[in-house]
Amino acid sequence: MTRTMKMVLMVAGIALAATTATAAVAAWAPDQSTPRGFNWEIKDGKRVPKGQRQTNADGSWKEEIRQGKCVTVKEKSASGEYKETRRCD
Repeated sequence: MTRTMKMVLMVAGIALAATTATAAVAAWAPDQSTPRGFNWEIKDGKRVPKGQRQTNADGSWKEEIRQGKCVTVKEKSASGEYKETRRCD
């Protein structure tokens, strides 16, 4: 084989390997779960906040987030006052 033919085959081999590696990484990525410590999780490809947030008509809200035996309660009043409490049972 000529030097040019060897070079073409080598470049084609590298391109095939790169394509295979890229496809393997792309196939792995959707199976990842949300890392610990994040305040949201992915459902149907969209970010969804963790916890149970209850929003009232006046704009105030209350959210409870459970982490093991502990519960964090976040509250915000209609006037903008924010309060966060944590209790462990």
